[in-house]
Amino acid sequence: MTLQLTINTDCVAVLQAITEDEPTLRIGLPLTSVEREELERITHPAQRVEWLACRVAIQQLIEAQGQTYQGLQKDEFGKPSLIGTPWHISLSHTSGWAAAALHRSRPIGIDIEPIREQFRRVVPRVLSADEIAHADNNPNRLAVYWCAKEALYKLYGKRQLTFREHLHVEPFADNAEQLVGHVRLPDHEEQLTIKCFQAGPGLLAVAY
Repeated sequence: MTLQLTINTDCVAVLQAITEDEPTLRIGLPLTSVEREELERITHPAQRVEWLACRVAIQQLIEAQGQTYQGLQKDEFGKPSLIGTPWHISLSHTSGWAAAALHRSRPIGIDIEPIREQFRRVVPRVLSADEIAHADNNPNRLAVYWCAKEALYKLYGKRQLTFREHLHVEPFADNAEQLVGHVRLPDHEEQLTIKCFQAGPGLLAVAY
């Protein structure tokens, strides 16, 4: 299964079920020497496949835009970027699924999550008091908050921020496809749009 999403004229995303094995995923996939070293440090077979599947997904998005995919590089915070083009990208994976998003002009974050009971256990360190009240211990709402905040975190792409204190999502209607998010730091504030879809393993969120 492959789900192609056109978020707007500058932004596209893809969600794919992972059906190929590692040798198949590596066929035709450019990897830099740094990427090959990173892959070698991943020892779990399923995690290696997910890592590769994310890069195949972003390669397909780039080539669909008529560009040549040359691989990825990471900054000092571990945020990936494209080699050879200023476009912004984000990757996400979970068991059996890989996702990638591309924005031509601004930072982007993507996350995919199954809806899990364990979200209830992380509420105190993830949500503000207002968000906890709105979520009302509802597993679907908790999953939306988690997925949306993961997307915001990946968009911002720097460490030293917490989900509870620095990332905020405004209350939303159940099954809403567009949310409003905020990054609030002492020296930086930004309002962002988050698209949220029920798809794949459960939820997919794209922040931009």
